[in-house]
Amino acid sequence: MRVAIAGAGNVGLDIANKLASNDHDVLLIEQDPDVIELQSARTADGVHWVCADACEVSSLHECELDKTDVLVAVTGDDEDNLVISLLAKMEFAISRVIARVNHPKNEWLFNETWGVDIPVSTPQLITAFVEEAVSVGTLVRLLQLEGGQARLVEMTLASDSPALGHAVADLDTPRDSTFVAIVRDEHVVVPRGDTVFLAGDEVLALVTPDSEDAIRAILAGP
Repeated sequence: MRVAIAGAGNVGLDIANKLASNDHDVLLIEQDPDVIELQSARTADGVHWVCADACEVSSLHECELDKTDVLVAVTGDDEDNLVISLLAKMEFAISRVIARVNHPKNEWLFNETWGVDIPVSTPQLITAFVEEAVSVGTLVRLLQLEGGQARLVEMTLASDSPALGHAVADLDTPRDSTFVAIVRDEHVVVPRGDTVFLAGDEVLALVTPDSEDAIRAILAGP
């Protein structure tokens, strides 16, 4: 898989090195020659550098972005990340665009309108994982995919959950949702039709906006 990463700070470089170590072809785009000189010594094999402005269409054409499968915009500027995402989607039709949200107040902008398939906001992720760790009986949204049309949610089942004692096959689960995993006694259980829910289970489900409330009702009640 060919991945282009715009922004070669510590975040961008670390992503590039990890992807390259997994045998992906990685293109790291950075407009500051000083950053390239500083970071190049830490670059893993398989990472290719380009000194260019990823906000410029001509530069992206020179990078042959049309041959890229995934673009990751992780500069330190939200406006740049939005422009890069929009160009990647509209000009080069890249199927998967992932963008970093630097400032929480800008989260609402990072959506399909700006070409972003997956926004990554550190405050949002930390909040979700804190809630996941301490909340019982509350549906926590861990991750949004496809511009929010698919969501990974989690709930730790309370002692009064209406799902307790019922098998997966017995529940009226919406067709556009599925239970993907149960964490029970520090072990991962892959749910099957005869898997029965128990109090304290950490249940992970893949839902859509239309089915999220139904899953919440199944696991927590009305």
